[in-house]
Order: sequence, then structure tokens, then C-alpha cells
Amino acid sequence: MARYFDVHPDNPQPRSISQVVDILRNDGVIAYPTDSCYALGSRIDNHDGADRIRRIRHLDDRHHFTLVCADFAQLGHLVQLSNSAFRAIKAATPGPYTFILPATPEVPRRLAHPKKRSVGVRIPDHPVVTALLRELGEPLLSSTLLLPGQEDPMTEGWEIKEELDHQLDAVLDAGDCGREPTTVVDWTEGAPEVVRVGAGDPDRF
Repeated sequence: MARYFDVHPDNPQPRSISQVVDILRNDGVIAYPTDSCYALGSRIDNHDGADRIRRIRHLDDRHHFTLVCADFAQLGHLVQLSNSAFRAIKAATPGPYTFILPATPEVPRRLAHPKKRSVGVRIPDHPVVTALLRELGEPLLSSTLLLPGQEDPMTEGWEIKEELDHQLDAVLDAGDCGREPTTVVDWTEGAPEVVRVGAGDPDRF
């Protein structure tokens, strides 16, 4: 049964954040809010966590997970950035964008694209996930909380708790955070290609 944490969207209670981080460190899988939909998350080193997220969403082994970072310094350890990518991504973050870039050796091989060795990264602009990531001290392995057969992601924490109570370890509820996914920008070929238009303004790329 998932533990339920009702937190303030702008000033999340430190005790609740600390308890959710303890659950993550004990190889838990959580649902949490971002600036672009709720998401499922676990620690990068949690092999079972990635498999559990795949089972919840009915994903195959080819699914690209996103590594959610607290800041640009953390992101820079995970992906290789050209000068032009560095400037453009730094100007757009934090925000509702996912960037696909060549992975560094810091990223476990199982999480990168098998042929391109690329990975999705993002820095969300939401106080709750920012607090969570700073307390955890490392990126989160993440995937949008979009259930099989559904066109839209789930937007209410209590509904997530009801629907996935026995498949998650914690639900972090900060109210409705929208149903529009991130805008995805692929930088693997050296120039930006917008491959999905979402909440982030695609025109800047």
C-alpha cells in the first residue's frame, strides 16, 4: 500500500520530503508532481524500480526513461553538451522540456538508447520536485504517469493513490500540475530537432 503525502505546492513540508526520500533510498517507486504532469520515479541504481515502472505503464525494454535533475550541474554529469547545446539548454531550464543527448559514462548502459547511447534529461520548474531532488542528492529515473489505454496523464494525487495503491510505495500530492507533457528536443545529431511539442515553447529551438 502506497503512503500518501499531501504537500504544499510552493512550500513543501521538509518532513514529508525527507520521508519520501527515505522511501526512494529503500528502493521505492513513487508518483510525484512536476511542472508538466505527474511522473513515476525511482533511484537510478534501482534496477527493480525501472522494471516496476515499465510494468505499471506496459512499456517494453526500448522505452526511453528520463533522468530528472535538480540543476544544470547535475545534468552536465549525465550528458555530453556542445557549446550551442549548453547555451540553449541553460537558457531554457528549469522548464517543461526534455532533452535527448549523448550519455556520459555516468549513465548506466541499461538506461541509454542501445544504439545511439543517448538519454533524456530534464530540469523541472516545480518547488516540490526541486526539494525532493536536493534532499535525494542525485537525479531521479522517471517516466510520465500515463497509464495503458489512457490518452491523458493522471492529474490528481488522490486518484493516483486509488488507482496504483498496490503498485507504488508513495504518492506525493501537490495538487493538479496539468496534463500537458514536456516538449522533447533531440540534440543527438548536433542540432536541435523538436520531436514532440508539449508545454514548453518549441519556437526557441
